[in-house]
Amino acid sequence: MGDSKEAGAEAPPTGANTRGGLSLLSQRESEEPSAQGSALFLGGNEVKSRAVVKYSSAPPRTAFARLEEKTDLKLPPANWLRESAKLGPAGTTILGNSKKSKPFSSFGMAYDFIDSVGNDVDVVSDSENIKKLLKIPYSKSHVSMAVHRVGRTLLLDELDIQELFMRSSQTGDWTWLKEFYQRLIDQKWQRKKKSKEHWYQKAILSKFLYYSINGDGAAQPVPSAAEQQESSSSDQTNNSDGASWPAPFEMPSSVSEEPSASSQGLKNDFVRNILWTFEDLHMLVGSNMPIFGGGRYPAVSLRLRDNNKPINVLTGIDYWLDNLICNVPELVMCFHVNGIVQKYEMIKTEEIPNLENSNFSTKVIKDIAQNILSFLKSNCTKEGHTYWLFKASGSDIVKLYDLTTLCEETEDKYQNPFTMPVAILLYKVACNMMMKKNQNKKHYGTVRTLLLNCVKLLDKSRHPQIIASANYMLSELFQLVEPKKEESSESPLNENSDESYSEEEEEMPDSDENGSYSTSSDPSDDNKAVAIIKSVGELSVPEKYKSIHQIRPSCAFPVCHDTEERCRLVLSYVLEGLKSVDSSIKKESDLPAADPNTPIPLKYEDESTRGGPEGLEKQMALFLDKMGSLRKRNYSSQSGMIPGSWQHKMKLQLILKSSKAYYVLSDAAMSLQKYGRALRYIKLALQSHDTYCCLCTNMLSEVLLFLSQYLTLCGDIQLMLAQNSNNRAAHLEEFNYQTKEDQEILHSLHRESSCQGFAWATDLSTDLESQLSVSCKCYEAANEILRFNDLKSQNPEHYVQVLKRMGNIRNEIGVFYMNQAAALQSERAVSKSVSTAEQQLWKKSFSCFEKGIHNFESIDDATNAALLLCNTGRLMRICAQAHCGAAEDFKREFSPEEGLYYNKAVDYYLKALRSLGTRDIHPAVWDSVNWELSTTYFTMATLQQDYAPLSRKAQEQIEKEVSEAMMKSLKYCDVDSVSARQPLCQYRAATIHHRLASMYHSCLRNQVGDEHLRKQHRVLADLHYSKAVKLFQLLKDAPCELLRVQLERVAFAEFQMTSQNSNVGKLKTLSGALDIMVRTKHAFQLIRKELVEESDQPKSEETPPAAESSPGLNREEVVKLLSIFESRLSFLLLQSIKLLSSTKKKSSSNLEDDVVLKTNKQIYSQLLRATANKNASLLERIDVLIRLLEQLAHSAAGGAVQ
Repeated sequence: MGDSKEAGAEAPPTGANTRGGLSLLSQRESEEPSAQGSALFLGGNEVKSRAVVKYSSAPPRTAFARLEEKTDLKLPPANWLRESAKLGPAGTTILGNSKKSKPFSSFGMAYDFIDSVGNDVDVVSDSENIKKLLKIPYSKSHVSMAVHRVGRTLLLDELDIQELFMRSSQTGDWTWLKEFYQRLIDQKWQRKKKSKEHWYQKAILSKFLYYSINGDGAAQPVPSAAEQQESSSSDQTNNSDGASWPAPFEMPSSVSEEPSASSQGLKNDFVRNILWTFEDLHMLVGSNMPIFGGGRYPAVSLRLRDNNKPINVLTGIDYWLDNLICNVPELVMCFHVNGIVQKYEMIKTEEIPNLENSNFSTKVIKDIAQNILSFLKSNCTKEGHTYWLFKASGSDIVKLYDLTTLCEETEDKYQNPFTMPVAILLYKVACNMMMKKNQNKKHYGTVRTLLLNCVKLLDKSRHPQIIASANYMLSELFQLVEPKKEESSESPLNENSDESYSEEEEEMPDSDENGSYSTSSDPSDDNKAVAIIKSVGELSVPEKYKSIHQIRPSCAFPVCHDTEERCRLVLSYVLEGLKSVDSSIKKESDLPAADPNTPIPLKYEDESTRGGPEGLEKQMALFLDKMGSLRKRNYSSQSGMIPGSWQHKMKLQLILKSSKAYYVLSDAAMSLQKYGRALRYIKLALQSHDTYCCLCTNMLSEVLLFLSQYLTLCGDIQLMLAQNSNNRAAHLEEFNYQTKEDQEILHSLHRESSCQGFAWATDLSTDLESQLSVSCKCYEAANEILRFNDLKSQNPEHYVQVLKRMGNIRNEIGVFYMNQAAALQSERAVSKSVSTAEQQLWKKSFSCFEKGIHNFESIDDATNAALLLCNTGRLMRICAQAHCGAAEDFKREFSPEEGLYYNKAVDYYLKALRSLGTRDIHPAVWDSVNWELSTTYFTMATLQQDYAPLSRKAQEQIEKEVSEAMMKSLKYCDVDSVSARQPLCQYRAATIHHRLASMYHSCLRNQVGDEHLRKQHRVLADLHYSKAVKLFQLLKDAPCELLRVQLERVAFAEFQMTSQNSNVGKLKTLSGALDIMVRTKHAFQLIRKELVEESDQPKSEETPPAAESSPGLNREEVVKLLSIFESRLSFLLLQSIKLLSSTKKKSSSNLEDDVVLKTNKQIYSQLLRATANKNASLLERIDVLIRLLEQLAHSAAGGAVQ
């Protein structure tokens, strides 16, 4: 049998010789044995050829039997036209009886080897068509072929004009082409009958091949004339069947049905399919050439020649190409004279081009192949169009027509019988490219073009399934969410110019720089032709069409500039798909009539009519019950779709795609702060999902996750609507608007369900509480869904996001109720007790905060948990404030309820600090909690100090509690860290020190006895006064407070002086008090600066009076403090003068004391004169005091008084 691998010829695997039901596995298996291929170097010119058998149904090769001389081939052999084990199931095909290819033979191959179509292969065709094309410059015979383009692949089929027009006269089809043909090409067309010689040659070739396979040479009696006639007619019938033209659209609409089983003859009927690489051209070729082997000849082709007729160039090219395509290294020729065998001759394949009378250049054949392919690829640019390559007998002109364009000019554009096979092939190639997981997205432009052309070719009413499926795939090509920058710019999608072309692009001009073809007004030209080769001789010129071959229009994927544009494109495909599905469902009459152009009314109800939050609770309970039973619920479709039908499966996919698109649109609108539009889109997404739930018999986890995401976004939108209530009219307008496309999609959804499953989540309410409640319920529903099927653990990131949002919305609702309670509190009369409504609001607020804290703690979000604990503390403080106004101010005492709530507030703030752990986690929140805690302690201490509960507690205990609370407030008041809050902290700390100093000062005044305690109070008062002064001096906007503290210190010194007996002690105390007075100069300078700024302001612009325009400075308080200061300074100076005068009389004169006495007298005198002037302005009085204090400071610096 020979070694098949040696020549790289066909080598079918075991069991691959049955054609029926060809599977991908058998294709792959059949490729392996012959994957070596071979390169043949033929003649003197090197031509590269490699052939790989992709499939073969031929039996193992048998040795050919060399017939004895004088064998009469006119006599039939014993095995003629009978099946044999040596022949296998291919029967007569392998021996060449059925030589004529079918009109759709390339489609049969393309369906079987769909992976090769569109990308790797340049041409798919019968080997006979390839040979006919390459012989064009040498042959005078006519050429008529149909050409189709799929991606970068061309499909070539014989277009038998005679057969076609015979059918036309019987059925009336193709009349437009017949008329066109007669008008432009052959005006006197008539069917040409084949000669007797043709049938005679065909018969003796068949008998010769059967003799060669039989080998016994036993001749059979010559059949009678009647039998011969019968045999001849059966041959004709077979031929006729082989080239039968199917009526348009006989193809079953089911895409899943194997095309090989179709009634249109789209079967791959070749004995072998070969991937032939000829130079740089890749061709998928079908061949039926019989191949023999045996002995020292691993593979040979067998030919019968009439010895009286020499081999010509056409025959030589024929034999050479057949051997190249099938990778057969040798040719055996049997010569006969009038059917009597004469001799055998063996010729190597590479020697065929050099045979006598049959010389041809292999290089020229290569050039012809490249030029023809370039010509076709340059001009057959429209996918889905049927092109006709035609050369009339004896003519040198080759013309290319676009039959699809010509057909569209007729009444029925679906008359073209190629339409359906082309559409199916486009669809299958697109499917195949989509299915490849490693498929680069740069090919999406090609896939989109294939699908758009497929849809364009088909009649919507007759092929709804393919159209629905193609539209779904088109929608799948677009990424709804914008991919990350690093992995996707749009450029890769446009870099596939070498892969295909765009159907929107204008055709290239029909000429190139060499002027090799044109549409000029030459008489030989035809204005209906797409392109013309004026002379077949041009095809032999090397690289004549090379430049055209390289230029391919790009197949650019459309660049969508934003998310909305991309989603709208997806939805347009989804809508077309839905229309196709709906049109195919029979039970239209059972449906309530609905006009897709009429908007579906949207209901808006007040919260009162809907039952408020209580009604919402019921709706939520129903929804969750529905979700719980989703896995086992019954299928319910109003349109009568059958579960499992293609309509059911396709509609599910399309609805799911629409819900995703609307979700992305909603998310995009949300980011643009178009909340009304976002709510409309999320409503459509949820309506789509609700319909999906009605149709789905087995809910996938992925789909439940989508629902959880939709509800989460819906919650976000409702929350944002609640927070942006001032723009409600604009949001409502956006919410009510609907595009025609949205209405039609909704109409399709309403065919299956009421779409009301999520109505509770998507209503646009005007009530703030209702919006917040709906938002919360959306998050709760999203969280509940995550509990199904363990989605929580499978999607931890989404789960964390949902819980964060739940915590946040509960905080929002808690704050809402807390603010309502505070508003009620401010409205009620001071004397009234706490109302029930207030208490209810406290409870609601507290409950929300508590749940929110639990949400945040469950996902270890310490920062947000701390913020909610902080808000709970604030709620406790509001509760405390509510219990303070029960009595009139003069009777008021700090109540136990106030203390209880303030202590609870303190507990929550401390919990917040414990939750945070350290300041590093979130400094801003940490500082905020510390400030609130300090404020709570400070408020509590202040209230206890100002409204001391003396009826319940002793003064000492109250003082102790106040002191402790104040010190705790100081502990949490950070005066050192530089921040925006630092001045507030400094003011707070200064105020605390001032209050504590005042308290100890008061204790010292009121206390009698216990000298140790008095001394302690004196030290503490002095310490806190000095600290208060230091802190107030750091602040630029608290001069009055600084002045007040200094005056209190002076009063404290005066009080101390009253208990002193010696003049020296009194003088020392007086000196200290005057020193304090001197240090108040800084406060007066600050007051003066503010007064000057106020007085300058009205001059520059018209403003209200200075006192009103500068709320920082209280003029009345300044005047009051100034009067006190003047009187105290006057008193201290007078006392100083008296003491110094009496000391001078009693003891010897001291020079320093004299100077001080003199200075004090002068200052005292000036002060008296200044205070006596009642007409002096506030600014003038302050200027006098600043001058006097400077003099006093200078005197003290002189060292008069230590």
